[in-house]
Amino acid sequence: MTLGKVVGTVVTTISHPHFKHRRLLVVQPLVLPGDPLEGEFIALDTTHAGIGDTVLVNREGNGARQVLDNPDGCVISVIVGIVDSLFIAGFE
Repeated sequence: MTLGKVVGTVVTTISHPHFKHRRLLVVQPLVLPGDPLEGEFIALDTTHAGIGDTVLVNREGNGARQVLDNPDGCVISVIVGIVDSLFIAGFE
């Protein structure tokens, strides 16, 4: 699982059947101060998240396919929750 911030959307004219009726969002992983930044990635949205939302992402293929109830799905990253608030002890 990864915490991230939705920073964009992906628009397609043709999409894979496993992606039908679902949005693809660009997610920037959140890191602690001083940690190196990770690159953005694309995740399938199951939560109606929007740009600026902090989200919880399952970034493991088998777990993502289980969330979608599609054992043969061609997906690696799925947004599984929108985070309302975040508190990290020792960081303000």
